[in-house]
Amino acid sequence: MTVRATKRGAERTSLDGTRVDVLICGASFAGLAAARELAGSGAEVLLLDRYAIGERQTSACACPRPWMEEMGVEASIRQELPFMSFTTPHGTARYRLPWTWSAFDYRELCDLLWAQCDGVRFETATVAGPAERDPHGDLAVPTDRGVVRAPLVLDALGWRRVLAGSGVQPPAAPLTRALEVHPPHDGTGDALDLWIERPTVRRGYAWRVPAGREARIGVASYDPSEHVRAPVGEHVARLGGEPVGFQGNWVPHRLRAAVEDGVFFAGDSAGHCFPLSAEGIRTAFYFGCAAGRQLRSVVEGHVERDAALAAYAAFSARHARAFRVAAALQRLIPALPPRVLTRVLRVIGRQWLVDRSFGWYLRQAHPAGLPQRDSRLAA
Repeated sequence: MTVRATKRGAERTSLDGTRVDVLICGASFAGLAAARELAGSGAEVLLLDRYAIGERQTSACACPRPWMEEMGVEASIRQELPFMSFTTPHGTARYRLPWTWSAFDYRELCDLLWAQCDGVRFETATVAGPAERDPHGDLAVPTDRGVVRAPLVLDALGWRRVLAGSGVQPPAAPLTRALEVHPPHDGTGDALDLWIERPTVRRGYAWRVPAGREARIGVASYDPSEHVRAPVGEHVARLGGEPVGFQGNWVPHRLRAAVEDGVFFAGDSAGHCFPLSAEGIRTAFYFGCAAGRQLRSVVEGHVERDAALAAYAAFSARHARAFRVAAALQRLIPALPPRVLTRVLRVIGRQWLVDRSFGWYLRQAHPAGLPQRDSRLAA
């Protein structure tokens, strides 16, 4: 069980009445990416999270190598995976990717990002939400340490979309249920392995990510009402591991508004997680950086707040088609007869098709697609 590294006693002072230039709620991938963009801006930036930075891992922690290089966090990599394998009851297809997956250590990656957030202040606090506009035009954000105010606020708190007026609640929500374990590993392996087998999970997949001295093994169900704890135990046992180190999360599989009531949303809170693959780290970096650049453009006086909100909302909306394509595949693939799916996977395994399809996949949230840091050019 995760233990919260929260200030206690005399250290846990009230934040009530605090006003800052920028308030970022959530200190994981999207929140740290946004804070990194504001480093050295001269603005008073406050980063809030209920846990200490790097304290609570909630994913398998694998990301395309180009993003690890873009964010300057290569030192956190534990294993490089240039291949992917896809197994059905009727066979396995193995692909050499045009890029590599990097399995990384979550705490170290967060520490490396935080080290790049010069001038940003961090406090542990639980954000309650929703945010409300005060008479002076600031957004008032309730926390368990009092109300914090800021003219610029980013929600990077995850799928609950805490600062919005309308949140989501499983199982009646477009969410994927994911759970994994972390048994010891011998450091071998060069592939991110996926299993698409209905006896394991009716609509979804199982995985194994080698990550140095541990493997990350789990199951994801696109149907949030389908429990996955027993399938995880069965899957890890089949692979010869022990079900130790359980961790899980809900993963959104529908794009949501990136702006609502004057608040920026990035990462899972905006549904910035690809359907089908349930990949959210790369997209959290991508949209977190984009939001951070818009926030910086405001504090540096390049654009007004409403223009930055509109530019960021338009930037997110331009990716809707790719999300719709991935969502259509998420519906289609579980419906294919297993033998047909096996044949399709083998056909796609031709190298030119692998390069083209996985190249397209990476381009949908690639560092080259980010707006310029001077956001006067981004609108």
